[in-house]
Amino acid sequence: MDEVLSVFSVEAREQLDAMEAGLLQLERGDRDAETINAVFRAAHTIKGGAGVVEIASIEHFTHVLENVLDRLRNSEIEVSSEMISALLLGCDHINALLDAVQSGRLEPDAELDTAGAAITDQLRPFIGNAPAARGGVLAADAGTEAELQRSDRDGATNDCWHISVRFGRGVLRNGMDPLAFLRYLLNLGEIAHITTLCDAMPDADSMDPEACYLGFEISFRSHASKEAIERVFEFCRDDCELFILPPNSKLDEFIALIEALPEETMRLGEILVKSGALTREELDSGLHQQQAAGVDAGATAATPPLGNILVERNSVQPELVEAAAAKQRTVAEKKTAESSLIRVHADKLDQLIDLVGELVIAGASANLLAKKSGEAALVEATSVLSRLVESIRDSALQLRMVQIGETFNRFHRVARDVSRELDKEIELVINGGETELDKSVVEKIGDPLMHLVRNAMDHGIESAAARAAAGKPAKGRVELNAFHDSGSIVIEVGDDGGGLDKRRIQAKAIERGLLQANETLSDQDVVNLIFEPGFSTVDKVSNLSGRGVGMDVVKKNITALRGSVDVRTEAGAGSRFIIRLPLTLAIIDGFLIGVGRASYVIPLDMVVECIELGDAGGDRNYLNLRGEVLPFVRLRELFEVPGQPPPRENVVVVQYAGQKAGIVVDQLLGEFQTVIKPLGTLFRNMRGIGGSTILGSGEVALILDVQALVARCARSEEQRAHGNTGSRRLETH
Repeated sequence: MDEVLSVFSVEAREQLDAMEAGLLQLERGDRDAETINAVFRAAHTIKGGAGVVEIASIEHFTHVLENVLDRLRNSEIEVSSEMISALLLGCDHINALLDAVQSGRLEPDAELDTAGAAITDQLRPFIGNAPAARGGVLAADAGTEAELQRSDRDGATNDCWHISVRFGRGVLRNGMDPLAFLRYLLNLGEIAHITTLCDAMPDADSMDPEACYLGFEISFRSHASKEAIERVFEFCRDDCELFILPPNSKLDEFIALIEALPEETMRLGEILVKSGALTREELDSGLHQQQAAGVDAGATAATPPLGNILVERNSVQPELVEAAAAKQRTVAEKKTAESSLIRVHADKLDQLIDLVGELVIAGASANLLAKKSGEAALVEATSVLSRLVESIRDSALQLRMVQIGETFNRFHRVARDVSRELDKEIELVINGGETELDKSVVEKIGDPLMHLVRNAMDHGIESAAARAAAGKPAKGRVELNAFHDSGSIVIEVGDDGGGLDKRRIQAKAIERGLLQANETLSDQDVVNLIFEPGFSTVDKVSNLSGRGVGMDVVKKNITALRGSVDVRTEAGAGSRFIIRLPLTLAIIDGFLIGVGRASYVIPLDMVVECIELGDAGGDRNYLNLRGEVLPFVRLRELFEVPGQPPPRENVVVVQYAGQKAGIVVDQLLGEFQTVIKPLGTLFRNMRGIGGSTILGSGEVALILDVQALVARCARSEEQRAHGNTGSRRLETH
C-alpha cells in the first residue's frame, strides 16, 4: 500500500503542476476550450486517483474544485482573478494533503480541515447551486447494488444514457474496485437502473479468486457529455470493454450493441427491456429484422465490429467509421508511446552512477597495468574496455539529465503571487527551458533561484509610478535564461528595474563596519558586498525581504555545487545575476597534470591549450599570449610543493566565465575520466581545490577549482593594472 500511495502522490503532483499552469494561462487571457478542459481533466484525474486509493479527504476536496471547473467548462461562469486565486489556493491545499499522506497521515489534522473549509467558502460563490458535497456523500454511502438502485424512477427512461461495461480480468490485481467507478459515476448524474452480470463467472474449481468477472448494464440519467462519462472509466479504460449509447439512440444501435457483447442475445434483450432502454415490441421487431437479414443472433463469435454492422444497416456513413477508426489508431499509438516510459526511483539511479564511477576507476587501473606489462594485445583489449566504459558512463549520466524548464515553470506562480502582494505589474519571461543538467543539481538550485527571482521583483522592479517617471513601461520584466557554455550550464536571472545603487551599498557597508571610510573598491567589489552575511540595504522589513538573510546563503549553496554567481548591474537599466554550474556532480573528463610528486586534475572542458613557459614568465605572473596578457598562477608556489622546478615548465591555459588564465605545472600527463569524490569537512574551506579522485594506480589526485584560480589571477591582474596592492577587500573576498 505504501508503494501505491507513493505512486499516487507522484502522479497527483504532476497533475497539480498541469492544473496550476493551466489556471495561470487562463488568468493571462487564454480562453481556449482545450486549456479549460485540461485543467478540469487534471482535477478529475486527481479525484479519481484519490477515490481508487481511498483517500477521502483529497477526493472530497477536489470534488469542490471540480464543480467550479465544470461550471467554467460549461460557460456558466466567467474567469475572474478571484476565482483563479481561490483555485490556486485549492491546489496548495491538495499539495498539503499529499504531504500529509506521504508522512503516513491518511486523515488530515484539524488545521488542514480548517484550511480546507476556508478555501471551500471562498469557492462557494462560484459553485452556484451545485451540490458540492454530493460526490463525497454518495461515494461514501453507495456501497451495494441495492443502494445504487435507490434512484430508480417510475415511468419511461428514454432520457437516459445506456452504459455497457465489462471489466477485464486484471482490474482487481491492478488495485481498482469496479464499484468505485460506479459510485464515482454518481457525481455526474443518477443511476436509473443497473443490472449486474456474472455470466463470465466460471465453475468454482476453475475460478481465479483474484480475477474480475463482472459486467454491468446501466441506465444513467445525466446532462453530462459522452466524453465526461468516458472519463469516469479512464483509469481502467485499457482493462474493460465500454459501450455508451446516448439518449434516444436508434433501435439499430441497441441491436448492434447486443451483438457486440459476449452474453446470450435474448438475455441482454430482456435486460434492455427491463431497464426501459427498449420496449418489448422494439426488441422483437429488431431481432426479427436481424434474422430476416440472415444474421444468426446467437453466433456472437462471428459478429462483425459495431462499425461494420451500422454501415451495413445504413445507420452510419462509411466515411465516419473510417475516421473514427483512424482516431482510435492515433489514441492507441499515443498510449503505446506513453507506455514506453517507465518510472525509476532516484536512489536506483544514484546507485548506478556510483557503480559506474567504480567501474571507471577499475578500468583506469586495468589500463595502467596493461601499459606497464607491454603486452600489445592486452593494451588493445583494455583500450576497447575504456571506450565501452566511457559509453556506459555517458549513458548513465544521461539518465539523470532533466530539463531545467520544469524548475523554471514553478516561478510563474511565484511571479503572480509576489506581483499581487507588491501591487506591481510584472512579466516573467523564460528562455532555454529545454537546457538539461543533472537532476541532483536541479533539485539543489531551486531555492537559490527562488530567492533571486523574489529579490528581482521586490528590489529590482520599481513601482509603476517610478517606472512611468523614468519613461519605462508600467509592466516590469523579469527574465530566466539558461544555456550551455564550456561544459557548464549558465542560468541568468535578470530584470529591467533600476539596478543596484552602488553608493548606497558602500554607505551601508561602512555603517555596518564592513568597510573603512577611506577604502577604495572597484565597482564590482562594491556590488559583491551584497553577498556578505546579514547585509541588506532595505530599511523596512517586509514579508519578502529586508532581514539580511538570503544572498549569502544563495552564494553558499551555489558554491557548494562547485558553481559561481556574478552580478552585472547598470543604473536605470536593471541587474543580471549570472550563475555557472557544472552539468554533473559525479563524473567528468579530466586533464591530469603533475607538480613534484603530486598529481592534480583540471576539468577538461575548461582547458583551452597547453604551451611551454620557457623564459617568458621570469619573475612576473603574466605572459604575452599572442598579443594578449595572460595572468598565471604557479601551483608549486600556491601549494608550497618542496623541491626545485624542472628545467622545462608548462602552462595550461584555462577559461572560465569568459576569462582566461594560466596554470604553471611540471608535467602534462594527459586526459582521463575522473570520478569526483567530495572532500571531508576538514578541507571544506580550502581554496583552489574542488574535490578529489582516485587514479588507476590507487593514488589520490586533487581536482583543481578552476573558478577560484581564474578569479585569483584576475584580481592579481587588476591589482597590477591599478597599482592597488593593499585593499583588504580584494584580498579576502
